[in-house]
Amino acid sequence: MTNEIELEALDLAALLCSRVCHDIISPVGAINNGLEVLDEENGEEMKAFAFDLIRKSARQASAKLQFARLAFGAAGSAGAEIDIGDAEKVARGYMEGEKASFEWTAPRALMPKNQVKLILNLVLMAVAAVPRGGLIKVTITGEPAKPEVTFHCSGPSARIPAAFEKLIPGAIVDVNIDAHAVQPYYAGLLARVSGMTVAAVLDGADVIITARPAAAEVVEPVADEPVTEVTEVTEEQAAAPVASAEA
Repeated sequence: MTNEIELEALDLAALLCSRVCHDIISPVGAINNGLEVLDEENGEEMKAFAFDLIRKSARQASAKLQFARLAFGAAGSAGAEIDIGDAEKVARGYMEGEKASFEWTAPRALMPKNQVKLILNLVLMAVAAVPRGGLIKVTITGEPAKPEVTFHCSGPSARIPAAFEKLIPGAIVDVNIDAHAVQPYYAGLLARVSGMTVAAVLDGADVIITARPAAAEVVEPVADEPVTEVTEVTEEQAAAPVASAEA
């Protein structure tokens, strides 16, 4: 049996905040660099470069914040549903700042928010699977309440993310959880809450990540209690006196 140890709520919150800060710090730092260039340079060419850097980095920062808001935030009340089209929009915005190309195929529908959050967190897992870039294809089929999600990740040095097999089911024994490792752990939490199972396999040189509805638990039939046979008693038998047993 897998030994599962859950992170404390404060530790999980801190690690997820670290993950968001890690994604945001790069474009925000680039914006600051662009502003410094504008302060120090008078040449038109350098000013044009600085403005271009600031615009591009501001778009990236905004896209990453919108992604984080949906992937990690509350996104409505308990039991709320989210338009999968909104998830596609923030995912495409996020991927514009990544090395890999991105394709998304899914019907427009409302889906339970935790399943949408799971899909977005698996986008980050797919990015980690192709660290040198490549192509990520996302396909969503099935009923909105029970989707079948497939991430086909291809590219040079494609690999299953580190500690994926341990962290998805929540086994954190002998695993160092940091801002990167918290991602599969959190995805595993979302999967269990959503009644989904997540897996990753190597298909040749590609990585396939899937999220599917968990198989319904099979309930073994309970054996019937033995039935005592009841013999019909006639009125004459019921009225007859009962003979006492001789000593």
